[in-house]
Amino acid sequence: MMMNNHFFHLVKYSPWPILTALNLINLIMGVVKLVYNNSFFFFFFFFTTVLIIFQWWRDIIRESMYEGSRSLKINHIIGAGMIFFIVSEAWLFVSFFWMYFYFSLSPDMSMGSVWPPYKMIQMSFMDIPMLNTLILLMSGFFVTWTHYELTMNKFKNVTTSLIMSILLGFYFLMIQSYEYLNSNFSFNDSVFGNSFFILTGFHGLHVMIGLIFLNFMMIQLIKKSFSLMNFHGFEYSVWYWHFVDVVWLCLYLSIYWWSM
Repeated sequence: MMMNNHFFHLVKYSPWPILTALNLINLIMGVVKLVYNNSFFFFFFFFTTVLIIFQWWRDIIRESMYEGSRSLKINHIIGAGMIFFIVSEAWLFVSFFWMYFYFSLSPDMSMGSVWPPYKMIQMSFMDIPMLNTLILLMSGFFVTWTHYELTMNKFKNVTTSLIMSILLGFYFLMIQSYEYLNSNFSFNDSVFGNSFFILTGFHGLHVMIGLIFLNFMMIQLIKKSFSLMNFHGFEYSVWYWHFVDVVWLCLYLSIYWWSM
């Protein structure tokens, strides 16, 4: 390993950070276009962002597996960075929940002084939301089982359990899309519609990111790039997926159950 009298890996010049930043800016603009029924920009820049992420992770895997650029200390630092990233994402959702409870606990006259606002019909928490909750929890169970099998160095059923987790994640997104299409209100229907679609939409975006993460780990698993001492990337994907689970439970309890 090339060490310049320290244990830190000095990264090489890479085009992926600036390209990711530019694509994310355009992706946010695509989200705005999506609200006004123009989905081309969103899906185009989402696709290009996925391509960039895959190539960026490819370079990271090459550094760790073939170039020997990952010491134990560096792995600890990367793990701490992943934890800080998840905490920053958690605070993003805290701000959205703050908005939701601010308006729901003190509804004004424009909303009929009630929450949900007058004539706003919401789906029952025992209907599709309950099904989605069970699906996402089952997906978290399978990804945890995959992690357990890897730690026990048992690779026989690892691929099957990870595929089940990914399929359940896609199923969750399909049912969420069905709920959107059959909803009795839209994004423009008062602050309730705003907060509902912002919270569930951003959560859905994080589910997409988690699925990209898990799919890349699946490719690594098929290529047999994991070992008993080298599956840190998969651990980070498990952390992120459980974060998505926890956020959804908070969404279910506050938006679907408590508001009814």
